[in-house]
Amino acid sequence: MTKPQVHLISHPMVQHKLTLMRQKDLSTMSFRRLLHEISMLMAYEVTRDMPTHLVEIETPLETMQAPMIDGKKTVFVVIMRAGSGFLDGMLEVVPGARVGHVGLYRDPKTLVAVEYYFKMPQDMHERDAIVLDPMLATGNSAVAAVERLKETRPKSIRFVSLLAAPEGLANFHAHHPDVPVYTAAIDRQLNEHGYIVPGLGDAGDRIFGTK
Repeated sequence: MTKPQVHLISHPMVQHKLTLMRQKDLSTMSFRRLLHEISMLMAYEVTRDMPTHLVEIETPLETMQAPMIDGKKTVFVVIMRAGSGFLDGMLEVVPGARVGHVGLYRDPKTLVAVEYYFKMPQDMHERDAIVLDPMLATGNSAVAAVERLKETRPKSIRFVSLLAAPEGLANFHAHHPDVPVYTAAIDRQLNEHGYIVPGLGDAGDRIFGTK
């Protein structure tokens, strides 16, 4: 059986920006800017072992074989709506990536994820999928999104969150032990409403200035 993988991104700049984002009095503009910056930094870690191939180029002095990644084979899969706030920073690092969307909302009574939208690029069997959702709380949305994504048979899947709860990680890897998770922090627990504590509140509301 595949052993679940959790990659904790502990880079000091990531942790510093996350601390700033947690503060309750931070403005929507500042929260959005910090999320953009932290997603760029996390993108470098998530793509650390991305495969490369050699191409022939000409430097000012000679011709050489040099490594390049094929960004067009990468798909960022956004779990709407909060995942869209994670996207722009990732695209700064991998501008050639395609983008897929999974629309899910959490039923406030059952906390079960309900799908309302699903759109992926063609030829997913040739592509590496990186799923984006800032909060891995109960894990129900992540489980449902990856389950749906697997129907398209991508080459690989990785899941990226800003914060995770132990309950969400356990739930996610109970269903998808083959999918590695990348996160900047694993917080203490969920509260009675299914929110991560200490957390940073509702990521979607803080990104978009809604309540």
